Formats: sequence, C-alpha cells, structure tokens
Amino acid sequence: MNYTLNQLQVYLKVVQTQSVTKAAEALNLSQPAVSIQLKNFQDQFGIPLIEVIGRKVYITDFGKEIADAAENIINQVYAINYKSLAYKNQLTGRLKIASVSTGKYLMPFFLSGFMRQHAGVELVMDVTNKNKVFESLKNNEIDFGLVSFLPSLLDIDKLDLLEDKLYLVGKRETNQEDNVTAKKMFENLPIIFREQGSGTRQVMEKFLQTNNITVLRKMELTSNEAVKQALLAGLGYSIMPFIGIRKEIVSKDLQIIPVKGLPLKTTWNLIWLKGKKLSPTAASFLDYLQLNKQQIIDDTFNWQEL
Repeated sequence: MNYTLNQLQVYLKVVQTQSVTKAAEALNLSQPAVSIQLKNFQDQFGIPLIEVIGRKVYITDFGKEIADAAENIINQVYAINYKSLAYKNQLTGRLKIASVSTGKYLMPFFLSGFMRQHAGVELVMDVTNKNKVFESLKNNEIDFGLVSFLPSLLDIDKLDLLEDKLYLVGKRETNQEDNVTAKKMFENLPIIFREQGSGTRQVMEKFLQTNNITVLRKMELTSNEAVKQALLAGLGYSIMPFIGIRKEIVSKDLQIIPVKGLPLKTTWNLIWLKGKKLSPTAASFLDYLQLNKQQIIDDTFNWQEL
C-alpha cells in the first residue's frame, strides 16, 4: 500500500461528516479534489470502505476500523510535530473550533494572524449547524464554538466578535413596492429555509411567527452555501446573514429586498464552557483575539455600515 497522510485526513473527514460535500467544506478543498483522494485511497483496499446509496454515504464495518487506524496514525504524526516544535520552545497543540456554516466567512480572518504567529498550532475546525456546535461544546469535544445564537441550556463564557444583519435576498426583481409589509411579501414569494437546528432558520421562524406570517411556498436546504446557490439560480428568496452574501450583493448577482421589520441584527460570538480549563493553545488564541479583535474588524469588515 502507498497511501498518503493527505488521503488519511480526507478519508477520516468523510467518515466524520458522512458527506463528501461537508468534508470538502471542512477541509477547504473542492468536492472533486476530495472525491479523487477518496477514490485513490479506496482503490488500495480489496474491501469497500464506504458505500454511496443515493446521495448518502454509509461507512462499512471495515471502513470504520480503517478510520480508527487512520485517526491513530494522524495523531502520532501530530505528536511528532508537536514534540519537535516544543523542543524549540514554540507554541504547539490543536485548536479545536466548531462553527455554524455562515461562520466560515468570518472565522478565517480572526484566525489567520494567530496561525501565522504560531506555526506549531494545528487548527481543527468543524463547519456544521448551531445544534451540533452546542452538542460538541456540551461534550467537551472542542475548545470554542462560533455562533450567532447563544445556547439557553449551557453555562458559557463568550467573546463578542462582530455584529451582523440578516436581510431578505433573492436574484430577481420582485415588482413589489419598497418596504411593503412582511406579511404581504412572504405570502407571495417562494421561501428557502435552512434545516432544523440552524440558527438562521431559528431567526427566520421567529420573525415569521412574530409577524403572523404564513409561508405558502417553501423549500429546505442543509447549508448556507446550498441556499446561496439556490438563490443565484433563481429558485426563491431567503433571509440570510449579510456576511455570507456580501460579495454577491456587491456584484449585484443577488439583491436585498426591502421589507418592513428587516434587517434583523445578530452578534457573532466565540463561546466556551464556563469554568473550562483552556489548553495553552486555546488560552493563547483567546488572548490574541482580545488584543487584536478591533483591528481585525477595522481592517476587514467595513460592510457593517450597510
């Protein structure tokens, strides 16, 4: 066998997410690149590791055993790297963060300077939905969560990072007057929702309930990127955080639909369990953010004035 560390990492992420698309998103790779690496890895075994039925990925019993072995190998490689860097008195260790899907447009800017300063730090970031972020935090599987909706059942500490706004957006003109009532607008447009467990969906549902609005035509998609692509294809309209559609608004591929009661304001928060003893790596990252947060905002996020 002649597998690579990169193939092990790709395979393990596919197993963890049970999705090639989500694995590609988490690894910041294209879906075809992940598929090629996965195929090259699978081809080295005479027994199937995964089975794809419809659009769902299933891990075989043999595949689960290989995933456990892959995780052990990756951990050993990291341990070697950590020991080497620690010997040179450099900060080492893993920084584990779970972020809601829209947070991927935000978190890299707050991470990049820290990661450049500390080459010995390995970043592990899971991009998922709000409920899964809370679950990972509850199970103490991560150092930090990035959310725009705070948990009600967890005792947490938090660091406010950035204010965001949610607008009704779509591709085409709606031929509606500016600032028509939300009730009239939503009852006449096909509306795209995120899946259950999404913070964006929770905001949308609260807005609809508060304004006594019934949505007659709707569809549901399982990631912010999928919703955005559906909007770009003209399939409907959705309430979305501006940070996730800023480029499309500037390029005029999407437009903001003026509706009374919108935009809604939210705040992006870095959260962690209250009383948690942070690792040296996690504590160093928190110190970095507290010192550099405002400069990062000033340098990168001037869209807040919209």
